[in-house]
Amino acid sequence: MSPEQLAQRRRIVDAARALAAKRPWAEITLVEIAAEAGMSMAELRAAGIGAKSQIVAAMLREIDEKVLAQVKGPTAGQPARDTLFEVIMSRFDAMMPHKAAIKSISDAGITDTTLVMPFLNSQRWMLAAAGIDADGPGGLLRTAGLGAAYRSAFNIWISDDDPGMAKTMAALDQRLRRGERTMSAIDGTLGGITRVARDLPGVLREVFNRRRAEQSEPKTEPPA
Repeated sequence: MSPEQLAQRRRIVDAARALAAKRPWAEITLVEIAAEAGMSMAELRAAGIGAKSQIVAAMLREIDEKVLAQVKGPTAGQPARDTLFEVIMSRFDAMMPHKAAIKSISDAGITDTTLVMPFLNSQRWMLAAAGIDADGPGGLLRTAGLGAAYRSAFNIWISDDDPGMAKTMAALDQRLRRGERTMSAIDGTLGGITRVARDLPGVLREVFNRRRAEQSEPKTEPPA
């Protein structure tokens, strides 16, 4: 994406948030967003925006970038759960200036399936920022698990009026601890499956060789 397109995306996102902070997201149209951004519909399309869900996805990416620019990564000796806790709380901090708009968007009950991947990508980036493996089957489960924990904490945050976000922190800590126990059990299961998958070719080869050897042995006639 060119610098000009990126600048246009930022204008569109800012315009959408400004409108959403004042009105229900469900009532806002692309025409109104384009007008707020000082752009024509043709320019909106040229920026790659054809649906409000694409604007929400751009909002998610913007928050991702802010979080990744702020976090310093895992600290030696710090539990992964604590690092992840700090990463997610930094995300809530980054969203705080736009809380009214985010609440409007959340209240709209977005069900567009095109937002599933941007949401999960955000979870993967948070795991990566905390130094937690997000690749392979285990990574997929961690990503889905973090998505559930994050969503639960988000639902608290959206109505948490305490500047210190005490309720949000308590809910997030509880969900991450629960998720850590679940993932520990899953990792053990995945480890067993991985070992079986790794050893299976050798086992099958041994069985095959033994059966071939048995079939090649000369057969003797039983005594009359």
